[in-house]
Amino acid sequence: VVSQQEALDWGFSGVMVRGSGMAWDLRRSQPYEVYSELDFDIPVGKNGDCYDRYLIRMEEMRQSLRIMKQCIEMMPGGPVRSDDGKIVPPSRAEMKRSMEALIHHFKLYTEGYHVPEGEVYAAVEAPKGEFGVFLVSDGGNKPYKCKIRAPGYAHLQAMDHLCKGHMLADVAAILGSIDIVFGEVDR
Repeated sequence: VVSQQEALDWGFSGVMVRGSGMAWDLRRSQPYEVYSELDFDIPVGKNGDCYDRYLIRMEEMRQSLRIMKQCIEMMPGGPVRSDDGKIVPPSRAEMKRSMEALIHHFKLYTEGYHVPEGEVYAAVEAPKGEFGVFLVSDGGNKPYKCKIRAPGYAHLQAMDHLCKGHMLADVAAILGSIDIVFGEVDR
């Protein structure tokens, strides 16, 4: 069982926070893309236990379907790809006809895309919680620094705390309810 205060203290996000009774979802609290125009519910638990987290995940799948249906209805017709050869590679057919397209393809894949100097943090509400990326650019074609905040890392660090006082057989249910993917938490 995870209380609201424990969820905040451990830096939880996603289902781990909502399972403890807090209606925190980045798509609502800090809307990005078209989320401010969509109608969806944020499922919230009452007890902060494994079963609440399971129920929330089931309801989140229903809400995801609701979101996708609205997005399909809102999606305008037309091309879905930019024609700017400096950021999007040209088609194979175009490269066979145009030397300029071939040069754009070569430059894009050898030099990459140059990002202006500066830093940015962007986060999205991923299925497991807040997934954030902090990027620092020196103006080149490679990031000077890139830090990824995967939600599972904060959740896994609390595993010892969550399992205290439980039987060994409960560990599988607890681990499953926090939904760890070990590739995500490998540093």
